[in-house]
Amino acid sequence: MKAWRVHENGEPREVLRLDTVPTPSPGPGEVLLRVRAANVNFPDAMLCRGEYQIRPPLPFTPGVELCGEVLELGADVTGLTPGDRVIGTAHLPGGAFAEYAVVPADFVLPAPPALDDAEAAALHIGYQTGWFGLHRRAALRPGETLLVHAAAGGVGSAAVQLGKAAGATVIGVVGGAQKVKVARDLGADLVVDRRTEDVVAAVKDATSGRGANVVYDPVGGDAYTKSTKCIAFEGRIVVVGFTSGTVPTPALNHALVKNYSILGLHWGLYATHDPVAVHHAHGELTRMAAEGLIKPLVSERVPLTGAADAVQRVSDGTTVGRLVVLP
Repeated sequence: MKAWRVHENGEPREVLRLDTVPTPSPGPGEVLLRVRAANVNFPDAMLCRGEYQIRPPLPFTPGVELCGEVLELGADVTGLTPGDRVIGTAHLPGGAFAEYAVVPADFVLPAPPALDDAEAAALHIGYQTGWFGLHRRAALRPGETLLVHAAAGGVGSAAVQLGKAAGATVIGVVGGAQKVKVARDLGADLVVDRRTEDVVAAVKDATSGRGANVVYDPVGGDAYTKSTKCIAFEGRIVVVGFTSGTVPTPALNHALVKNYSILGLHWGLYATHDPVAVHHAHGELTRMAAEGLIKPLVSERVPLTGAADAVQRVSDGTTVGRLVVLP
């Protein structure tokens, strides 16, 4: 089969190589999937650079999220049959940027019928992260104001849709006129272009000085700093990631004086600590997809040969929504 592999760490476009390798076989508790679509995530670039918290042995195939068709079941697997269309996370070092992938059976869920393969591949991580961040961690309530950084990106676009579905007023922050339109089309009530507008002033003006009740921050760096200047009384800042490359150092005296909370979200831990909650969230997301409340924004569908370039562009921050690889 064809599979992209990293033989040495570095920039994705430089170190990813399209190899021909044997098709894997599932072991006990595993399933062999034909990859129908593989979503590109920022962690794929970090994996290529050797900067992610997980460092698989070289060579490895990145691609942490996919929609696939069940081809073969390993021993002790129940509840699945060949031909099932599923979504889930890949099992490194054999990631999803390949024609086939072996995945632990516990890591797959039924693909929502309302979504096509590319959309389904882009649902799991981004929308589960958004659902847990907004509902489980921040307890977002109808009528509250939600501020979403990188609102036109893959993670941010999911939070915009989920915030609207929850009855919140959503303010999206983006960088550039093209992304302003994308965030508006996603349903954001107000979109602020950080390149030309004062984010803090815009949020305070939109909320009559109260500030945002919940901030969803996958960016870190300056975005986090600005969030602390426009967070409401008893507000909650959900820290999702650091695509800016800068991990902020919170001033805890500031959190004390302004009476706000800083909430970390590592969604992957729920698969270990509370898998029942992951299944519950998937049920909610499947329902919302069927009702048309959420739909992953897939801006590009690229062939397998374009995976390396797609990972690089997502890492460079030049894309909107999701890029999905179709083997």
